[in-house]
Amino acid sequence: MKNYNNHILVPIDFSEQALIALDQSYNLARLTNADITLLYVMDEEHKNLFSIFSKEKKRKSEEKKYQKGIKAKLEDLAKETMTKAGVSVSVKIKSGKVYEEILEVATDLKAAFIIMGTNGQVGLRKRFIGSNALRVVKESNCPVITIKGKKHRAGCKYIVLPLDLTQETKEKVGKAVELANYFGSAIKLVTVVNTDDEIIMKKLTLQLKQVESFIKKQKLDVTSEFVKNKNVAEGVIKYAKKVKADLIMIMTQSEMDWTDLFIGSTAQEIINNSEVPVLSIHPMDRPEESMIPFNF
Repeated sequence: MKNYNNHILVPIDFSEQALIALDQSYNLARLTNADITLLYVMDEEHKNLFSIFSKEKKRKSEEKKYQKGIKAKLEDLAKETMTKAGVSVSVKIKSGKVYEEILEVATDLKAAFIIMGTNGQVGLRKRFIGSNALRVVKESNCPVITIKGKKHRAGCKYIVLPLDLTQETKEKVGKAVELANYFGSAIKLVTVVNTDDEIIMKKLTLQLKQVESFIKKQKLDVTSEFVKNKNVAEGVIKYAKKVKADLIMIMTQSEMDWTDLFIGSTAQEIINNSEVPVLSIHPMDRPEESMIPFNF
């Protein structure tokens, strides 16, 4: 089993949801021997706060004072986190577009994960993420865990793994096994169907059995189920709620629609509406033969 890189990046805006996301990072950091980096981004709206000062010197002075206050809050939060989690925590403050700075810092750190809340607020901004979260998920080279719900179990007892007939599904199975081994999780396989086509159903049934068999060989607890729903995202979310899942894993290519700027409707629905944390992963660019050899 591969070793993860040693950083988990947590964008912070001091909102309730951002702090919930931070709380959820503790266990993963401990299990993967990772350090946590807290990131605060000052964007254009921050600069607008100081535009009331006509003199540039005064404006820069007030901005510097504000940034110093933010750094003090971040460092206090870092100390509190180190005490609670027992892992190393560092802080960063960046200026620029929120999603761009998150992605740049994640790349610089070679982060293993980005963990972020999905409805935080900063000062006068209505949304810290929203579209920023979707841009991060779309463009990040590392897995992104988005967290919307307020109450979460410590650790990760159940991972929901939605399956379809795309090649990316094969890689997602390997990632789920990897995480399940770290957390000691059971994997809940689910295929949402909106067709009665016999050929498609036979392929889906074969796939579900093959994946279930593969996971059992890894000595992990696994169950599988078909769910009927015309809306794939709704079906996945309802199933995750029913089985009291701690994580939904999605692969952000082929099985999800993409536009130039944002993730397509299915991924947006899952990320924005699921009370269960969502782990989004990009498929690796690698030869077909290196993937798990399922015959579907």
